[in-house]
Amino acid sequence: MKTTLITGASSGIGKATAFEYAKNKYNLILVARRKELLSEIKTQIETQYSVSVAVIVMDLAKLSSADELFSEVKDRNLKVDVLINNAGFGIYSELLSHDLQQLENMLVLNIITLSKLTRLFASKMVKNGGGDIINIASTAAFQPVPKLAAYAATKSYVMNFSDAIAYELKDKNVHVLTISPGATESEFGKAAGFDESADFYKNNPTSKDLAAFIYKEMIAKKTNSIHGFKNAFMAFSNRFAPRKMTVAIAANIME
Repeated sequence: MKTTLITGASSGIGKATAFEYAKNKYNLILVARRKELLSEIKTQIETQYSVSVAVIVMDLAKLSSADELFSEVKDRNLKVDVLINNAGFGIYSELLSHDLQQLENMLVLNIITLSKLTRLFASKMVKNGGGDIINIASTAAFQPVPKLAAYAATKSYVMNFSDAIAYELKDKNVHVLTISPGATESEFGKAAGFDESADFYKNNPTSKDLAAFIYKEMIAKKTNSIHGFKNAFMAFSNRFAPRKMTVAIAANIME
């Protein structure tokens, strides 16, 4: 039985993805900061499905966290067949309003930790004969987004980084998939600072919908997938619009 490691697994997309992979008979390694929530998910999944769930409590927004997580997995003698870099957060405000420590934490989590975990586990997968790496980007990756400037830039990095290493690893039996969700029912909006009455919260697909999509696209060996036809159409349309226009449109949506 294969094992999937999921970061940011205590709620939202990460939690839904854990249930989706358990349903499809994968053992799990769940990583997040909130011990109680992880323990509840472990109990629920092990009760509902015939899989094992390992829990690792860790703050992945620290510079040393990727090395520590890799060492912890090694010390527990766990083999990772699928790595899902889901952990990440955004800050909704103009850059001059950003708390500098929060900004640094976001850059570390969204870029550095993701890159290091990809590097560390990809090397192990090559030695083990193969594996899958899924990096969660965003439709924000396809254009600059005022009031989500740094967050959108981190997701552009995730998409371009992942597409490049997908090419590098394609002959080494390690499949890399980038998933770009649009707004999804999760804790992202609240954590980022969106007003609870904002359009951001209305008529969004569920985390469960997205989790099923992630699994389907991995099995199909896709390399870059956008969740939802409307999101895919908008991302495609951006290619033909002047850059100033795409920024203005994004700013208007954020308002």
